[in-house]
Amino acid sequence: MAFPFPALSPRRQDRLIALAGLLGGTVLIVFKVYDRADDMPLWAVLPPLLVMAGLELVRRTRPVLAVSVGGLAFAASLFAGSLMATLIMYTDLLYAAVIYGTPRVSRVLHLSGGATVLSLSVLAAMYGGTSDGLLIAVVSSLVFLGPVWTGDVVRKHRQEAETERLRAEQTALLSELDRREAIGAERARMARELHDVVANHLSAIAIHATGAQAVARRRRLAADDPLVEVLAVIRENSVQGLAEMRRMIGLLRDSGGGEADESYAAPDLAAVDSLLAKARAAGQDVGLEFELDERGERGEVPVPVGLAAYRIVQESLTNALKHAGPGLVSLRLEFAPEELRIAVDSPYRGGPGRGLPGARAGLVGMAERAGLLGGSFEAGPEDGYWRVRAVLPRAQESGGRA
Repeated sequence: MAFPFPALSPRRQDRLIALAGLLGGTVLIVFKVYDRADDMPLWAVLPPLLVMAGLELVRRTRPVLAVSVGGLAFAASLFAGSLMATLIMYTDLLYAAVIYGTPRVSRVLHLSGGATVLSLSVLAAMYGGTSDGLLIAVVSSLVFLGPVWTGDVVRKHRQEAETERLRAEQTALLSELDRREAIGAERARMARELHDVVANHLSAIAIHATGAQAVARRRRLAADDPLVEVLAVIRENSVQGLAEMRRMIGLLRDSGGGEADESYAAPDLAAVDSLLAKARAAGQDVGLEFELDERGERGEVPVPVGLAAYRIVQESLTNALKHAGPGLVSLRLEFAPEELRIAVDSPYRGGPGRGLPGARAGLVGMAERAGLLGGSFEAGPEDGYWRVRAVLPRAQESGGRA
């Protein structure tokens, strides 16, 4: 039968089987362990052994040829002196023909094996008696039918295992499709909630700010009036927030894996100047000033890195407007060949106000954005300043999304 050799390739397994059969048969021949050893010379027993060992090399690739020629070689060995090694290799050829051949080969071997067993048993019973017929029936069944039955059972088990594997793959595929469908449904639900709750509130803020500006114009307030400037900042920020919220809603609804709408282009570091201009306008009343220091060549920044950097800078400036004391807020961007470093220093103002709903949620979000890109993030008070430090690797795999 076939022997398991997990560490060897199929071709090497066949070579090892042929070599083992040849060496074993040679040892038996040398010590004359075969039938009719007294009147049969060595050269008469050796050819069937050599043929059978050679057929072991093609037992997988040419099973029909191997079992057909092997049957002739086995018959020749019976007349030249039955050798155990030749017998064992012939049973292995029968087994291999069922395993690696077509179902038709298996049926032919069942029929031919049964006919051979029946013929030999009848002849033995006719010329030697019932006991000889039974003995020949048992021995011939082990030789001609045992390997065929074993191969048939193993083949059926392999087919069942392959069927179960395919069924498991189909089940996994269906589960993955269900999971994606559930994710898509959840994203659509989140998009609806964002639109119904946040986007509607931002729209209301923008509408009221626009109405307040119209009232201010009717009252002929000066353009540099603090009230007019505040209303302009409120309207501009609400409109921008509404646009970004709609972009996020579009991304959530884009659950099919396709490209998002080009009208919702992701912001990047090119918009930092606009962030600083808005921060300066909003920080005038609280005594805050903002400055930008860029170091190194900006070059091409991957989209996920640019978006993450923009969000970190935006959140840092927003936190400074909400929590910092009067003074200078410095933003430093260092463009190194391998990474982008972001540093924001704002005057630290302790005390109440940091326990508001949503406090520190922005810090968590910035840390998550840096972590998703394989970077680092840290923030905290130091020497009277609130310091934000982020390092983002510039080398990103294509197709990533922050």
